[in-house]
Amino acid sequence: MIVLVGFMGAGKTTIGRALASRLGRPFVDTDQVVEAGIGLSIADIFEGFGERGFREIEARVIAEQLAGPEAVVALGGGAVTTPAVREALAGHDVVLLDITLEDALSRVGGDPSRPMLHRPDLADVFASRADTYRAIATVRVPVGGRPAAEVVELVLAGLEDPTAVPLDPGSPDAGE
Repeated sequence: MIVLVGFMGAGKTTIGRALASRLGRPFVDTDQVVEAGIGLSIADIFEGFGERGFREIEARVIAEQLAGPEAVVALGGGAVTTPAVREALAGHDVVLLDITLEDALSRVGGDPSRPMLHRPDLADVFASRADTYRAIATVRVPVGGRPAAEVVELVLAGLEDPTAVPLDPGSPDAGE
C-alpha cells in the first residue's frame, strides 16, 4: 500500500491519481470515501459531528482501506492526528508531500469546503502536523512549485530509495 499524507493543498489527490495510473493500481481518496459513506460533505460532517466525530469516522475508513487490496491511498490532512491512524500506517509506504503553509494556502485559497481554513491557530496546526507527518513518513517529497509529473517521478524514486529525493535548498532540513 502506498499512502500519501500532507497538509491540505499538498496535492495528495492529484499526485495520488497520477501515481495510481502510473502503477496500474486503484486510487482511493479517504475524504471521498467518508463523504460517500455518510452522505455529507466533510464541512457538513465537521459541523454535525464535530472534529472528534469526524476523526472517528475517518479512522475507521482508513483502517478498512489499508486492509484492502493494494492501492494508492490519499489521507485527509488531519488524519495523522489520530493515534489509531498512525498505528494503522505501520508497515506501509507513507509518502509525505511536503509543502510550506504559504504554498498550501495559495493553492486552496478561501475554499469554503475546508473547515480548517477558518481556524485562527492555523499556523500552529500546520507546525504541529508537520512534525507528525515527518515522523511517520517513509518517503518525503518536497512539492514546492513542482509540476505533478515531476512530483510523481520523485515519489517513485523515493519509494525505490528514500535518500534519492533531494530536499529543497534552503529548507531547514537541507543536507540531511
